[in-house]
Amino acid sequence: MSTSDAEIEIRPILVEGERVEHAFKLLRDQIIFTTKRVVTIDKQGISGSKQNIRSIPYKSIKMVSKEGAGMRDLDAELVIYITGEPQPLKFEFKKGVDINQVYALICRHIL
Repeated sequence: MSTSDAEIEIRPILVEGERVEHAFKLLRDQIIFTTKRVVTIDKQGISGSKQNIRSIPYKSIKMVSKEGAGMRDLDAELVIYITGEPQPLKFEFKKGVDINQVYALICRHIL
């Protein structure tokens, strides 16, 4: 997903000085990485017209992991553990996405 398309989609919730760095479409859902947080958009219902938008400040991410068969896995899962949440958030990426780049992006913000 292009950063410009993602920025248009979440423009109403962006704060001053915040910009979209990377964005990905996952089946029906989206995960958007900004300079300040991770925004997830969970499309619900048959038509996908209802959306659950979650904003996760990088400072509340306590751990991140990636799961797959190896460093060059074509299907990979990113798992984000959030302070105060009993269950982690899981995002499945299909081939064509460099999960190591996504992992490094989050690590750059949380370390």
